[in-house]
Amino acid sequence: MVCIAAFIILCILSVGVGILSIFKKDIGRKYWKTFKKAWGCVWKKVRLQKCETSFKSDIKNSILSRFVIKKPKLVKPLSVGIEVVAVLIVVITVWSLLVAVKSGMALWVFGTCDVTKPSSCSLGAEVCSIDKEGAKNPAEAFVLWFTEWGDIFGGVPDRLRTWEVNEYIDLNTLDYYHNEKWNDDFTDVVAAPDDSEYYTKTVALDIFDPGCSICLQSFSNQLSSGFFEKHKVYLLPYPIQNPDGTYKFASSGVITRYMLATYAFRLSEQPAAWRIVEKLFTEKNNKGIIYQSIFNNFTDTKDAEDLLQTWLKEFGYSDDDVAKITTLANSAEITAKIAENKEIVDNSIHAKGIPTMIYNGKKHTGLFKE
Repeated sequence: MVCIAAFIILCILSVGVGILSIFKKDIGRKYWKTFKKAWGCVWKKVRLQKCETSFKSDIKNSILSRFVIKKPKLVKPLSVGIEVVAVLIVVITVWSLLVAVKSGMALWVFGTCDVTKPSSCSLGAEVCSIDKEGAKNPAEAFVLWFTEWGDIFGGVPDRLRTWEVNEYIDLNTLDYYHNEKWNDDFTDVVAAPDDSEYYTKTVALDIFDPGCSICLQSFSNQLSSGFFEKHKVYLLPYPIQNPDGTYKFASSGVITRYMLATYAFRLSEQPAAWRIVEKLFTEKNNKGIIYQSIFNNFTDTKDAEDLLQTWLKEFGYSDDDVAKITTLANSAEITAKIAENKEIVDNSIHAKGIPTMIYNGKKHTGLFKE
């Protein structure tokens, strides 16, 4: 272990020594000689051969030589200490390499280097993360570490596959954003917005959390870029839940319930669910506060429901319609739909953060920047 630890340390020092040897070649030659000895020892270890003891002895003797005469009693415990430190250096190095590989693969597969808590990864996309429960003790941490490896390898096929949006469009998704340029058939060829060319419209799925600020930014970017005109976009509202079952954003569950409930009570070509999203993400109250912030600060579910019911009346719903929507929103049917959507997002799409979009055959996680 001593020769392997020495090899690791020499590798780390190689950059600095290499630069220094340009000016002082003697140091470079001395370093290279030691490095070759260490490499020879490591290479023999890799081939399961016995390592020469001379290099190990050289390293230990050079460290212990100062104590042989002055404090001979310390030689034996220091010798043991050197072995222990060598083992720790090797273990830490191997562990660090494994963590680096694991983080890199997770970043490639999921867009985040931390599978359990995606938002803690500064290298990942801008997302509202879907966090799992962390380890509470060393035993759980050990199991979780291997579980994350399983998630990563399980997600590799998703990274390489072609995603078909139509697989996820059903009664649990919300109707597409209507535009006079679109007809009802998925494959219709229609005129481009400037009427200069023709193209086939594509279908897209937008998974979002009503309370997520990144979803708000993403929606604004989609509006300004003309994304909703280029694609036939369906919505799948997904209120992120904490490991303890509570919602990450206070009113996300209520808003999602009302959005799903209004699907059965459409009054016009522009579904009320889309109007709720537009109002939530783009409009402000008379005090200049964006409505998403207002909902996120509600501590009482009734306050959120009252505001949503006011919006529905603004959209043209009668008192009787609003009462029916409210009843449906709080029904077991909508609870089941939310659970089904959670199952799809967590276990079929394997999303680790919101927003997640599927279009053009690919899954895109994080802030929309097109």
